[in-house]
Order: sequence, then C-alpha cells, then structure tokens
Amino acid sequence: MYKNLFVPVDGGAQSVRAMQASIALARQLGAAITGFVVEPDVPMPAMGGTIKAYEAASTRHIERTDAHARSILTRFEQLAAEAGVGFTGLHAQTDGVDRAIIDQAETSGCDMIVMLTQGRGSFGELLFGSHTKQVLAQTRLPLLVLH
Repeated sequence: MYKNLFVPVDGGAQSVRAMQASIALARQLGAAITGFVVEPDVPMPAMGGTIKAYEAASTRHIERTDAHARSILTRFEQLAAEAGVGFTGLHAQTDGVDRAIIDQAETSGCDMIVMLTQGRGSFGELLFGSHTKQVLAQTRLPLLVLH
C-alpha cells in the first residue's frame, strides 16, 4: 500500500525515536524511507555590517547547517541499513519548514508523511506554532503523527 515514507527529522532529542518508529513501520510495509532535514536559511545581515562580513558569515552558516543535516541523515541511513530498509536522505535550507516538507514529499514521490509531534501543549503551540498541524492542514498526502 505505502511504498515510500517521507520522514522529516530535526536532530533533536526525539529524532531517534521518529527514525526508529518509521523504520519499524517501513519494514512492516515493505517500504523505503526518504529522510528529510530542514535547516534555517541564512540570517539577514546586521545593520552597519559590511558585505564581505555578511558573505563570510553566510558561507560559515551554510557549511555548518549542511554538516549538521548530513550528520543527522547519516545516522538515519545507518539505522535504516541495519534494518534492511531502503533510504534516501535529502535536506533543504529555508525558513518555510512546513512548505518545504510538503513540497519535497510530493517531489520525491512519497505516499505518506510520518512526523513526530513535540507535544508542547496549547500554550507552546501558541508561542511556537506546530509544523505538524500546518503540514496536516496543507498536504494531500496521508500523515501519520507519532506522539
């Protein structure tokens, strides 16, 4: 039924749980996994800064976030390989996390999104928002929410 699960992870404390649960599901379904990491975009330059300083800071930011994404995806790939599950790792750099998740899931030909909710509660969602709720509201793909 489902052949390619799309699993966004951020490297936080709960990411390994999301990786393990999605790998177990993929094994049961005979599916592959597309892991996805969204890193923040390059911050806007500070007032009074030079273009050269901004370019240098931007380069360092891109290198740092790229290395972070690759380390998360490498760990995810290792876990998937140990379980005999096919894996593809992708990452993007944008501040539009929700849209990036939806667009990449569709572009990658995935047929289900598997996300872990942080469970911040209503006050936390008011302050920080909920990527899971935004993806649920905007995607046409089935969404499995892990809590």
